[in-house]
Amino acid sequence: MSILVNKDSKVVVQGITGSEGQFHAGQMLDYGTNVVAGVTPGKGGQKILDDRVPVFNSVEEAVEHSGTDTSIIFVPPPFAAEAIIEASFAGISVVVCITEGVPVHDMLKVKRVVNQKGTLLIGPNCPGIITVDECKLGIMPGFICTKGNIGVISKSGTLTYEAIDQCVNAGLGQTTAIGIGGDPIIGTTMQDCLELFEADPETEGVVIIGEIGGQMEIEAAQWANGNMSKPITGFIAGQTAPPGRRM
Repeated sequence: MSILVNKDSKVVVQGITGSEGQFHAGQMLDYGTNVVAGVTPGKGGQKILDDRVPVFNSVEEAVEHSGTDTSIIFVPPPFAAEAIIEASFAGISVVVCITEGVPVHDMLKVKRVVNQKGTLLIGPNCPGIITVDECKLGIMPGFICTKGNIGVISKSGTLTYEAIDQCVNAGLGQTTAIGIGGDPIIGTTMQDCLELFEADPETEGVVIIGEIGGQMEIEAAQWANGNMSKPITGFIAGQTAPPGRRM
C-alpha cells in the first residue's frame, strides 16, 4: 500500500520538452514510474526519451490517448498556475507542481479551482512524492529510499532527503515520502498527509519535518492528538527568523 501514487499511476509530464522536464522524466522512467505521456503546447506529435514517451499539445489530449490520471509540472513560474488548472479541468486526480516562484495571486485562483474540481495538488515549490520501489514524481533521489513502513512528510526538499536518510540508517524504510512545499499557499497540508497515512494499512509510523512560521504544524499536531493512532516523530527546523524576514 501507499498514499496518492503507486505503480499503477499513469503519469503525464507537463513541460516535458524543457531541459528540467526532460531530465527528470528520464529519471522517473529509470526508477520505474509509469510515464505515459508528456505535454508541451505546439510540440505534439513527437516522441522523446528514446521514443518512450509521446508528446501532446494539451493535457486533455494526453488523457484521451493515454488515460493518464497523474500529472507532474515542470514549467516556468508565469505559466505554472495555468498548467495546474489545465490538468485539473482535464480530470487529473493528482497534480504535483515542482515549480518555484509561482505568484501568490496565481495560487489563490489555483486553490479555488482544485477545490472545486476535487484535484489533489502537491506543491508548488516542492520536491515531489515517492512511493518506494513503485513511483517517483519529482526531483527526489530515488536511490536514498528503502521500502518499509514509515511515512515521511516535509516542507523542505533537502530536509525530506535528510529525514529519509536518517530513517534508512536507523533501519526504517518508507512507504511514501512527500514534500509538500513551503510556499504561503500550497495544495496539500501536513494534516491532509497525516489523514492519508492514518488510513494506509502499511504505514506504521510517520516522520514530520516542519519549519518555523505559520500554523500548519500546530494544526497537524492538534488533529493528530485526537485522531492519529500511529506514532509520530516531529522536528521543527529553525529557531528565529532572520532580521526583516517574515517566515
